[in-house]
Amino acid sequence: MDLDLSHPSIEDLRQAARKRIPKFAFEYLDSATGRELGLKVNRDALDAVGFMPSVLCGRTKAELQTSLLGQTYDLPFGIAPVGMSGLMRAGAERLLAQASVAHNIPFSLSSVAVASPEDVSAHIGQNGWFQHYPVNSAELRRKMLPRIREAGFHTLIITVDVPEESRRERQRRANLTVPPKADLRTLIEMAMHPAWCFSHLCEGIVPRMRFFDDYVPHRGRESFTHAGALIRGIPDWQYLQELREEWDGHLVVKGVLRPEDATRMVAMGVDCIWVSNHSGRQFEAGPAVIDQLPKIREAVGSDMPLIYDSGVAWGLDIMRALAKGADFVMIGRAFQYAVAAFGAKGIDHLVHILKADMIANMSQLGVEKLDQLPQYLLDHD
Repeated sequence: MDLDLSHPSIEDLRQAARKRIPKFAFEYLDSATGRELGLKVNRDALDAVGFMPSVLCGRTKAELQTSLLGQTYDLPFGIAPVGMSGLMRAGAERLLAQASVAHNIPFSLSSVAVASPEDVSAHIGQNGWFQHYPVNSAELRRKMLPRIREAGFHTLIITVDVPEESRRERQRRANLTVPPKADLRTLIEMAMHPAWCFSHLCEGIVPRMRFFDDYVPHRGRESFTHAGALIRGIPDWQYLQELREEWDGHLVVKGVLRPEDATRMVAMGVDCIWVSNHSGRQFEAGPAVIDQLPKIREAVGSDMPLIYDSGVAWGLDIMRALAKGADFVMIGRAFQYAVAAFGAKGIDHLVHILKADMIANMSQLGVEKLDQLPQYLLDHD
C-alpha cells in the first residue's frame, strides 16, 4: 500500500486509527473536555494565521534543521508526551522512540505511559525527554528523578496545566479504565479488533501506567483507581522551585498561557517554556494557544526557547507557530494516530506528510529559512 496515495493527510491516519483500535482507546486519544470547544478555538485561530506568498523566487531549498536546548534536530518538530500511548498499539512508545532517532527529532515519554523509562532507554539515543506529572510527595519525587536520569533522559518536562482530572465526556461514555476492565462491553470491543489484541498478546503487556505503578501498592487498590490518580500532586510555584533545584538537566514547563507566568518561570531558571492548552483536554473556555504565543514571546524576550503545541494538523500549522514566535513545535495526537494505524510505517509516513507539506508551502512563499517566516505573515508590520 502506498500510504502517500491512500492516506495523504493526518485526518486519513486518524480515520484509520479509529477503525483499527477499540473504541475506548480511540475516545481516550481523540477526545477533549466538555463540549470540546478548546479544539475548535485552536483550529479556528490557526486557520486565521495567513501568509503573503512571493513569486519569481526560483527554485528554493527549505532548510528545516533546528537547534533547541543545545541540540540540533533535523526537523523543527518532535513527539509530544501522550499518556497511555501503548494503549493505541502494543510497544508504541518503543516504536516512537526508535523513529525519533531515525528522523533525529525529540521523543517525549509520559510518566503515565504504558512503557517505563527502562523499557525505552535503549531506543532513545540522545533524543529522550521525560514528561513529569507532579507527585504528592517530595520524597517520592526524589526517588523518581535519578531513575529518569539513569534511563538516559536529559530533558525533563513538568506539565503544570492539570491541577485536577478533567471531565472528558466521550472518554467516560467509552468506559475506559486503566488497566481496561474485563467486562463484557470491553471484551466485545477487543474481540472486534483482533489485530490490536494480537499485538498486545505478542508483547505480553497489559496496558497500565508502569512507571507510576512501581510506586503504588497494588494490594487493596480498587480496579478503577489508577496509579496516576493516587500519587499525582497539584503543582505550585514551590514545587517548581524545588524541581529546578533537584533536576540538573534541561527543565521545560508545559502548559503555559499567561505571559506573567512565563516571565516568573524565566526568573526561576527554567530552560524552556512550552505554550499549550493541553489540546483542549483540560479546559475549554481559554484562549487559542497560537494567540497567546506572540504575547509570551514579547514577555520573555528573544533568547528564551518557546515550544508550541495544540491543534497541529498540517505542516502549515508548524510554520504558523514558528512565524508567531515558537522555536519548536511538539505534536501529540497525530503521532498516536499514525502508530495506531500502521505502526512504525505510520510514524515514518506522518513525518513525511509534515515535512513535505512544510517544503511545499515554504516554496510557495519563496522562503528557505525558518526564521524568515515572520516577515511573510499577513499581519506583519
